This record gives sequence, structure tokens and C-alpha cells, in this order.
Amino acid sequence: MTTGTGTREDRTNPGSGEAADAVRPFVLDVPQADLDDLRHRLLRTRWPDRETVADTTQGPQLERVQRLVAHWSGAYDWRRAEALLNGWGQFTTRIDGLDVHFVHVRSRVPGARPLLLTHGWPGSVLEFRHAVGPLTDPEAHGGDPADAFDVVIPSLPGFGFSGHPTAPGWNLQRTARAWSVLMRRLGYTRWFAQGGDLGASVTAELAALHQRNDIGLAGIHLNMALFSPTDDEAAAADPAEQAMLREGGYYWQTLSAYSQQMSTRPQTIGYSLTDSPVGLASWIYAMFQDVGGSHDAHGDVEALFSLDEVLDDVMLYWLPNAAASAARMYWEMNQVGWANAGTLEEPLTVPTGLSVMPGEYVRRSRRWAERRYTDLVHFSEVADGGHFALLEQPELLVADIRSTFLTLR
Repeated sequence: MTTGTGTREDRTNPGSGEAADAVRPFVLDVPQADLDDLRHRLLRTRWPDRETVADTTQGPQLERVQRLVAHWSGAYDWRRAEALLNGWGQFTTRIDGLDVHFVHVRSRVPGARPLLLTHGWPGSVLEFRHAVGPLTDPEAHGGDPADAFDVVIPSLPGFGFSGHPTAPGWNLQRTARAWSVLMRRLGYTRWFAQGGDLGASVTAELAALHQRNDIGLAGIHLNMALFSPTDDEAAAADPAEQAMLREGGYYWQTLSAYSQQMSTRPQTIGYSLTDSPVGLASWIYAMFQDVGGSHDAHGDVEALFSLDEVLDDVMLYWLPNAAASAARMYWEMNQVGWANAGTLEEPLTVPTGLSVMPGEYVRRSRRWAERRYTDLVHFSEVADGGHFALLEQPELLVADIRSTFLTLR
């Protein structure tokens, strides 16, 4: 059965007789005509003038984006990424009226613990590409087999090859409820969760959901804590915390125009991102540029990521036509106000690990975190890396994930 842009879903009992909770294998097979159309669009790009500054303060530099696009239209091979995803094992299942796409990699180690990984924007399931092997087969990567996990990586609603919501309401809380259904549907009764960016908010919502109604969540790990310090905390901030507040303020005032646009007018920007592959790529490239790596590495995408890594991520927005539908998640968050989107109403009691990346603009101190996560079993100030934590520093983050869940086996 062909769906979307060249995907196949293998249904053993297609049609009305299929069980509502069926989990269907999902195979990517993008038609060559779609890839040819993309290349023709790239070759016909109408370029803007060069920026008038010598740095990235006006956005991605023309020379850098042209180099990215030249690689995209020439040397880039989508089939390599397609084979990676198919090799992991992809599936879809319908939850709350929406088809949820996910990767499911079972460890060969008996008794491996289930781990749900949630990406953010402009991330994708490929954000975890360097961590899947060490998590599922630690012995092959110099680790202890006892640390093995079964890994489940869903695409957020409207992202990647998950369904596109056709009505409002698919916010962080509803996504968390869907994820809990997914894990139960896969047969996991006790499991763990990890996330950064939007994925950190969904993971925190899972913990809050568990406190209200036991869903089997045994612990969480975050590489971003999206709560706001109180006025009293800000007033009493020590020098390190003051630096966190300054850098967070800079991020929201200077680097967050994308979130303001998507949270208020996602449809407006959606036309451009949907029609122009270079527009989409530069929109996403700006994030890799501005928040990737430690602070001294911000701005130099090619020093941190391969062009293929960047383009693989862009393709998971371009091929399924997901730029506008993904942007609407920000609009959904804005409906409850940014101050409340993903913000905890009460402290989390679920065992929690927090990794603080040095290049992350939105950082939180240990003492601030301990007031929100009352069972903070692991806190780490990571030596290197930025916003795309598990893509940038998979070894360091995998070690933190293992440390977080070490005593929760």
C-alpha cells in the first residue's frame, strides 16, 4: 500500500477488519520522481543578495547555504538515509485518530529496558542516529550488556511521517497521552523516557501524567529543562545563574524569531517552507548554526555536523510535506501561553536525570532543578555540546542516560 510520498505500510488485514490498535510495518521507498523534482527545484533556486555583514547576525550566510545546496543537488544520497531508517525498523499505529510513525529497535539482550526517545524542532527521529547502537547494543560499543535498552522513537504529530493533524488540539499534553498509549500498545508496562527541546516538554508531561495516573513510567532523562526561574530565584541568582539568565534572555530576544513566527502565524511561513526546499533548508540550517555546539562553536555548522546530517534532517520535513504541520505545534503551545507550554504545574516526583549542555542557551542550575524534580537522581554539566545533544555528543549523553537509570533497573 502506498501512502504519502513513497511509503509502504504492510497490512496483514487491510480494510475495515483491521484492529484499531494494529501496529503496522512501515517501509520508506520514496519515488525517484520526487527526488528528481527536488533536484530540479534546487537547480532553479532564485538567490537573495549576499548579507551585508561578515558574520551570521543577519542569518545563514549566502555562501554557506549555496554550498549546502550544491551538495544537496549533486553528491547527496537520500537512499543512504532511507536504508538506515528501514534497517532500524519503522512502524505506524493509529492513536486518538492520528497515525503515529515510530522507529522501534529491540535489543538482542534479554531483559533490555524500554526507552522512549522524543525529538524536538527542527529535529527528527534521526536526531538519535548515533545513540541507537550504543543504547541497544552497549557491549558492541565497549559497554555493559546490562545497560541495554529497547528503543522507541516516535515522530511528533505533524512531524516526519506521522500524520498531520487536521484540527487544533494536538499539543504537548495530548502528545504525551498518545505516547503512553504507544508504549502500552507495544507491551511495555515499565519503561523510561528521554527528551530535549519539545521532546523534553513531552517527557515532563509524561512524568506529570504518571503522577496522576500510573502509566508505568519508571524514570526520565532530560537534556533541557523548560521551566522558568521565579522572580525570587532570579533575584537571588549566583554568578553562574546570572549568566544563564543573560544567555537565555539573549536567545529569546535575538535568536527566537522562528518560534515567534511559528507560534503566531504557522500557515504564513508554511507556504514558503512547503514550496521552496532552499527556504526550508535555510530555516532549519539557522537553528543548527545558532544553537549547535558549545558557545565558542556557535555559527559554524560544518565544524559540528556533516552536510549529510543536516540534509537528512531537512528531508524528513521536505519529503512528507511536514514543514507547516510541524510549525503548528508552536501555535498549539501558544494557545496556552508560552509561559505555560510544557511548564510543570507541580514538582515531578518521578526519578529524573538532567544533563546541562554548555552551549545550550536555556540552561538551569542544579538548585533550581531540585525544586522542580524532587527525585533528581542524576545531574550533569556536560563537557561539550549544545542544543542537539544526542546528535552532537552521543557518548557523553548515553553515559548520562545510563547513569540516570542505573539504579532503576
